[in-house]
Amino acid sequence: MSVLKSLVLFVLAAVFEIGGAWLVWQGVREHKGWIWIGAGIIALGLYGFAATLQPDGEFGRVLAAYGGVFVAGSIAWGAVADGYRPDRYDVTGALICLAGMAVIMYAPRGR
Repeated sequence: MSVLKSLVLFVLAAVFEIGGAWLVWQGVREHKGWIWIGAGIIALGLYGFAATLQPDGEFGRVLAAYGGVFVAGSIAWGAVADGYRPDRYDVTGALICLAGMAVIMYAPRGR
């Protein structure tokens, strides 16, 4: 159950961080205004809280592993929200990052 909880928290953190950055991007680069920027800042703050809820208490491990989720999530977000069409190298790179995340977070450590 702890792996499932961890995966759900990684997805939640990705939605907050990537969504927050996207909202700020929209507010600034697409001239949608301060409401979008403010919503993005709030979402980015919520990302920080979501990351702290991970069952593993090692900050470096959690944030390093989250990097893989962020890479794959960013590719997916771009495809869904902006119509970005990832190529095979984007997909391959994202899968490699997710594999790295799984090794960092879930490899048996003999604790």
